[in-house]
Amino acid sequence: MEFLQITSPEDYRVEQIYGSYCTTFCENERRDWEKLVPLFTNPKVKILSILHESNNIGYLILWELSTYTFVEHFEVFEEFRNQKLGSHITKYLFENYPRIILEIEPEHVNENAARRYAFYQRNGFRLIDEMYVQPSYGKGKKPLNLWLLSNYTPENVKDIKDEIYDIVYH
Repeated sequence: MEFLQITSPEDYRVEQIYGSYCTTFCENERRDWEKLVPLFTNPKVKILSILHESNNIGYLILWELSTYTFVEHFEVFEEFRNQKLGSHITKYLFENYPRIILEIEPEHVNENAARRYAFYQRNGFRLIDEMYVQPSYGKGKKPLNLWLLSNYTPENVKDIKDEIYDIVYH
C-alpha cells in the first residue's frame, strides 16, 4: 500500500477523489471545491491518495496540528470496501501519526454510522466527546452534531476542539 501526497488540484487523481468525496459525504459534511483547493498548498494539510495493487483506492485529508493529527476525511472508495483495506490504512496512520483525532457521526444516526463506529473501535479508537459540534463548512451549510474519537487519551478535549475550530474550520 502506498500513500502519496497530492499537492495540486490539477493532479489526475483529484477528479476521482473529489467525485467520491461529493457522493459519500453529504453537503454539510464537506467543503465546496473553492474551499478544498487551498488545502493542497496549506502547510498544515496533507491530502494523501492511497494506492493498493496499482489502484487508487481512497484518500485521507490530514491536518498536522499542535500535538496531534486531525483526520478530516478518510475514505476507501466504494468498490474497495469490505476488504480490510481500512484496517491497513489505520495501521499506517498509527505508525506515522501517533496521536490522532477524528470526527464521526454518532452510531445511533443510521446503520452505516454504527458500522463506522464499530470499525474505529476495532482499530484502536475510543470516544472522547459526544457533545462535539462540527462547525458549518460555509454559507448554506449546517453545523453537525458529531462524536470525536482518538487513539490516545487527550489531556484537554476543550483545547483540541478549540484548535480544530480555529484552524480547520476558520
